[in-house]
Amino acid sequence: LRQFPFDEFDLDIADLVGLFTRAPDKASALLHAVLEIARQYDMKDEHFLRAALRSYQEIHDNYFPEIEESAAAFAKQHGLDSAMPVQYEALTELLQTNFNYRLDHTSLSKQPALAGYRAVFFEGAKPRFLLNPTLYPLQRKFLVARELGYAHMKLKERSHTSTPDRVGSFRQVLNDFKASYFAGALLMPKARIVADLSQFFAQATWNPAPLLAMLQTYDVTPEMLLYRLSEVIPQAFGMRLHFLRFHNTGGEHQLIKRLNMNKLLLPSGIGLHEHYCRRWLSSRLLSDLADYREQGGNGAGLPLVDVQISEFLTHRDRFLCIGFARPLVLAPNVGSSVIIGFQMNAELNKTIRFAADPAIPVTIINETCERCPLTSAECGVRTAPPIILQQEQLKAERKQALKQLQAQL
Repeated sequence: LRQFPFDEFDLDIADLVGLFTRAPDKASALLHAVLEIARQYDMKDEHFLRAALRSYQEIHDNYFPEIEESAAAFAKQHGLDSAMPVQYEALTELLQTNFNYRLDHTSLSKQPALAGYRAVFFEGAKPRFLLNPTLYPLQRKFLVARELGYAHMKLKERSHTSTPDRVGSFRQVLNDFKASYFAGALLMPKARIVADLSQFFAQATWNPAPLLAMLQTYDVTPEMLLYRLSEVIPQAFGMRLHFLRFHNTGGEHQLIKRLNMNKLLLPSGIGLHEHYCRRWLSSRLLSDLADYREQGGNGAGLPLVDVQISEFLTHRDRFLCIGFARPLVLAPNVGSSVIIGFQMNAELNKTIRFAADPAIPVTIINETCERCPLTSAECGVRTAPPIILQQEQLKAERKQALKQLQAQL
């Protein structure tokens, strides 16, 4: 409880203490239930803290003007805003000259046990920043830009490895997020990216060329680009969205990262061992990527990019989804897809003209295979039987039978 960021949600721990003093038995039962659920699903502190961060981001529509302003002022001060893309050499020079860093591009490659790290930070009077040379240059550039974010904004409580080995506090998670946000804003300035998006959205028909051009203009990965769009679109265009990142590991599609600002029906949880609907654009792109690689694709067609309108089977809500897929650099056998999605409505059609393009496929989707009523004849990509749906149907039948029996007695 000491780690939970009550202040970030305008709460006081005294409120929780008050609950325990007013109704100690009920409060103890509630706490016991929460802890029992946490143990059952093997939930760690990190899961709670990252869930708190997601809620914090969603409350603010994932837009933080103070970080935008800090990144813009930093770029202007150091002449980084004159042309795109921002140059790696300019960022490393700033990190070394202005913040007294020592950069190391070789040490991580000498230790096989450290090959999975993207970067490692060692504190000191002259901090050392070790970068994995296996990464693409644009990935190393993002890491240096993020390190500038830590240094410029004086964020002390932070992760020392990427990906973090441990999460000790919400402040650490929040500072990591702030530094990454700073990096995205530095490499993809808001005014420029909004102008590019305005042109992209003004197309009468779907054409991914402008989106692919943004990858080149800003020299970023698909993940960096779409996550940056999740930061600027809600504020600049008034459209809430969702962001999903999936990995395909040995045929298993895993949800790795998400932001859900438009209330997408998304079954989730540490203990959820179900199979996400393979009709989602996220999963379809992963399957397309696997097929591409099995057929001997040489990488010239990567990243894959596509669009679809996803319509939920039960409540018929529609979402315009746009996404990319590519292999991971440090784990080439793992496919990664990222998508952003917008709920379809009249306002969306006014803002994104190509949303009305009849050539965009409309695909019926559901939550997971285990909950889906579609038959094998209706869905050719089912990966698991509908066992949860069958259990729910059995419960409903029992309930109805009990009612009938009660009426007869």
